[in-house]
Amino acid sequence: MPKKFMKRYLPSPEKVQSIESLRFLGDILHEPNLWHINRHSVSRAFLIGLFLSFIPMPFQMAAAAGMAIWINANLPLSVALVWISNPLTMPPIFYFNYKVGAWILDRPVLAFEFQLSWSWLSSRLMEIGVPLYVGSIVVATATGCSAYLIIQYLWRRKIRTDWQVRRFSRKARKKARNQAS
Repeated sequence: MPKKFMKRYLPSPEKVQSIESLRFLGDILHEPNLWHINRHSVSRAFLIGLFLSFIPMPFQMAAAAGMAIWINANLPLSVALVWISNPLTMPPIFYFNYKVGAWILDRPVLAFEFQLSWSWLSSRLMEIGVPLYVGSIVVATATGCSAYLIIQYLWRRKIRTDWQVRRFSRKARKKARNQAS
């Protein structure tokens, strides 16, 4: 996996620990497992980040940080992956989630219309909200679990390939030494 790439672009533990507004967390940020880049912490970070990016909720980054601390995932990667759902991608993501939820609940997909008023929101909350959250949970679970399994597979495959290359090059060097003698 691109371990060097991630180390280059993710903030260092010291940089995050030096942020004044995070001092209230105390020693939690000093946990080394939150900063390690290995197969387990990265795959958990993808699980958390992608799961929460498909759930319509405020403070996704705070939730990602809390879950990363709870299950010892890579903290900066968990928080960064939540930004897959940003102001540009939210409408298509959540509309897709709504359509999946409507399909699961066997409800018709309502025509897109939006009014920024309390009466419209309160009248449409159950019609739109329930399929949206059902679809969001299904899509988030499928995406997060798929990402977890894919990262685990790719990481193992990379290690296996690197090991075979090292093993082959060791045999080739030994064979060249024997032929030179």
